[in-house]
Amino acid sequence: MPPNERPLDWIEEELSSLDLQGLLRRRLTHQGPAGALLDVGGKTYVNFGSNDYLGLAADPRVLAAARICLEEQGWGSAASPLLAGRGAAHEELEAALAAFEGTEAAIVFPTGFAANLATVSAVVSRGDAVYADELNHASLIDGCRLSRADVHVYPHCDWRRLEEIMASTRHARRRLIVTDALFSMDGDFAPLVELAGLAERHRAMLMVDEAHATGVFGASGRGVAEYLGVAQRVDIRVGTLSKALGGMGGFVCGRRSLIDWLVNRARAYIFSTAPLPSACAAAHAALRIVRNEPDRRQRVLALAVDLRAKLVAQGWDVGRSESQIIPLLIGEPQQAVALAKQLFAQGLYVPAIRPPSVPAGQSRLRISLSAAHDTDMLERLVAALGQFAHAPAIE
Repeated sequence: MPPNERPLDWIEEELSSLDLQGLLRRRLTHQGPAGALLDVGGKTYVNFGSNDYLGLAADPRVLAAARICLEEQGWGSAASPLLAGRGAAHEELEAALAAFEGTEAAIVFPTGFAANLATVSAVVSRGDAVYADELNHASLIDGCRLSRADVHVYPHCDWRRLEEIMASTRHARRRLIVTDALFSMDGDFAPLVELAGLAERHRAMLMVDEAHATGVFGASGRGVAEYLGVAQRVDIRVGTLSKALGGMGGFVCGRRSLIDWLVNRARAYIFSTAPLPSACAAAHAALRIVRNEPDRRQRVLALAVDLRAKLVAQGWDVGRSESQIIPLLIGEPQQAVALAKQLFAQGLYVPAIRPPSVPAGQSRLRISLSAAHDTDMLERLVAALGQFAHAPAIE
């Protein structure tokens, strides 16, 4: 190290390099709720960057449930769940989630990331094999790495290639197939029918993360596994409280023995302070709305069908999207950032997604729809994008 260089001076150089590549992230600060409209610096933007798919994050009934619990059970949970941190709100939410999913039991984690990280690393370890879709969420990827099992990554949604890999790795003690149900950057589904069949034929566990699908897909809102008719064939079901349910946290549902095992072996559960009681109460209220108001998910999916058709007609590449998540595939990060800035100048917030969130050369804008959006908001977006659909790359 040169005499005048400090240990962290390398960071400035690396940040400059990211900026030149169009890969530097800068945080956006807003005032008020992050709903269909977003207040940034006193100006209102139509928000297409939120995961609040059913418009429940600021629903008065959800807020009321949190407020009542706050008065009754206090603010913090004050301990980990295995000490004094698990209160009535946690127990009630877990029972409601198990009933909603039709499973024997459920367990709630502070975040969806923690749920995936802890669960993968609790059910497989050295001598085991994990089979993971190449586009799985970072939390699943990190869970696989942390498990120390042999990790086999298969091409996106290529279940035939997966079958070949599984046939050649029969020596493993335990085997786990792990996948997102709805891929957050592409808006497409995992081939869960085929994956369930593979798991059964090869005596493997099947773990499915329904983070972006819970509340949105399926007759009851359970997710893509329910929508495709294979929910009861999924051994480990993971969901989040922070997207369609509008709150914070993650959960795992399954057999009672699975949940008991996670209570004893899931490090992110054992060694984390339990989620806020008020957050659990809010999620419980949101879950009731999901069950009682199916029109919310019907609306957001209908909006998505209409918007996709209009964008395709303009010439945009929306990939294999079949959900409320619609990517506009651009290519290079600088171009994606430039287009996002152009839209922002017109009062539309559509975030640019760049590596490492997506592979190199696949930067995009990601449109996330909500039941809180109206047709006028979508028409504004279509009109704005129409200016660029057939234009040369934006400088």
